[in-house]
Amino acid sequence: MAKRKRAKDKILEGKTREKGLLIVHTGKGKGKTTAAMGLVLRALGRGLRVVVVQFIKGQWQTGEKIALERFDTCRFYTLGEGFTWETQDKARDQEAVRNAWQVARALLTDGSCDLLLLDEINIALRYDYLPLDEVLEALSCRAASLHVVLTGRNAPPPLIEASDLTTEMTEIKHPFRVGVRAQEGIEF
Repeated sequence: MAKRKRAKDKILEGKTREKGLLIVHTGKGKGKTTAAMGLVLRALGRGLRVVVVQFIKGQWQTGEKIALERFDTCRFYTLGEGFTWETQDKARDQEAVRNAWQVARALLTDGSCDLLLLDEINIALRYDYLPLDEVLEALSCRAASLHVVLTGRNAPPPLIEASDLTTEMTEIKHPFRVGVRAQEGIEF
């Protein structure tokens, strides 16, 4: 174990840089937003200022929104109209996404937060509700210390390439497949 510790310490010696990370949670499995919310909670615990911008999810009350609104250092914007299979109004969905993007764009450069979660933005990109090039440009011009987390299925390859960390959630087993409905406090 002493040899292992020396080897780890040697590796850590070279890790001296700090920067705002671009983090992507994608994949077909459940847990992308849940993982991002865990990071939000960790950041809040360390005194960081956090903003959550939800691009697709509608105005329904989720456990994470209820909990996070209790923190003075966290702002939560649910700006979507709901999942596309619920709204059935593409023009309204696109307008909601554009409005959410305007909020997010300002947050990328205004210095008001340390961690910005762009929840379900990958879905907005997948449906071409936002131009990918515009999003990539804005992300590249963000404040140097700002951490940004992007969630949603089907993250486009250029976004993954631009990221510092990408995690792909893979479904192995899900209770919904055997008739168990989404449950308060677990799925929302």
